Amino acid sequence: VQLQASGGGLVQAGGSLKLSCAASGRTFSVAAVAWIRQAPGKERELVAGMRRSGSYQYIADSVKGRFTISRDVVKNTFYLQMNTLKPEDTAVYYCATDSNLFWSASLPMNDYDFWGQGTQVTVSS
Repeated sequence: VQLQASGGGLVQAGGSLKLSCAASGRTFSVAAVAWIRQAPGKERELVAGMRRSGSYQYIADSVKGRFTISRDVVKNTFYLQMNTLKPEDTAVYYCATDSNLFWSASLPMNDYDFWGQGTQVTVSS
């Protein structure tokens, strides 16, 4: 599976961005999709994720009410809509996929099978 992330950029606090992740290749093997971010000097953090079946979705407390994960099955693309952005949201955002049918937010980062190249999101105060 190949993942191509896009949509990052520089935005003022309170603004919005929508990240996209286009998947190609053996996408039938994907059981869950996720957005993970890494700020300078910090560990990677799961921001949002969802099972392909739609039976389970996760949004981190730090972004709950502001970020939304969604997918377009026809386009093989999933999205992260980010509203009311804060300076602390500044990070490199990665999309990732997992073949684990029982994917959950508690799985370690090394459980993800494929990663996109990352897209920088910078929120100015």
